[in-house]
Amino acid sequence: MQGTLHPITQFMRETISIFRDYGFDVYESPEVETEWYNFDALNVSADHPARDVQDTFWLKDGRLLRTQTSSGQVRYGETHKPPIKAVFPGQIFRNEATDAKHEATFMQLEGLYIDEKVKVGALFGILEDFFKKLYGAETKIRIRPHYFPYTEPSFEVEVMFRGAWLELLGAGMIHPKVIENMKLDPKVYNGYAFGLGIDRLVMLKYNIEDIRLLRSGDLRFLKQFKTK
Repeated sequence: MQGTLHPITQFMRETISIFRDYGFDVYESPEVETEWYNFDALNVSADHPARDVQDTFWLKDGRLLRTQTSSGQVRYGETHKPPIKAVFPGQIFRNEATDAKHEATFMQLEGLYIDEKVKVGALFGILEDFFKKLYGAETKIRIRPHYFPYTEPSFEVEVMFRGAWLELLGAGMIHPKVIENMKLDPKVYNGYAFGLGIDRLVMLKYNIEDIRLLRSGDLRFLKQFKTK
């Protein structure tokens, strides 16, 4: 019997292909991360609740299972000169209860662009174009103000799904402190970042109502997704 790629793998490859067409490189960072790259370098304060044991899987040696692929931003920025344009795919881990919309382990794709005089309109434009390529030209998105410690200003991006707005990602202009942690001058360089929850995007594309099905190992479910 011929096997097929998992729907998440298929979708991740499709997504990366779109961003490659935009000129983004692909960078894979470690799943086991240091506190510096996962939190400190991203301007997450020492008392931020995300650092608590009920939110993060900490290891005995002080390292942790990364909670976001944003942890690769500073690693990449330290070794590349602007213009910096990359996406960071990978699995992330959150110590939280699971239900139809939430999992403790899921895939994420972070995007990063740094150069001189980057405008917020460039962020809005690439996200709108991305979702239209992914779901069709009639796709509608909504961008609302939000808060993230590593971007300023920050935004929440939603897509119209079954007559309602569904939150799919966070985005924003990179905080100057994060750029500084890349050993770059924030007075010269700026940019944007965004983080896509791949599992939720797969659910949206294939009308899957329970995120837990994606990692259930149920062959009756997986056989529906033939490799293209």
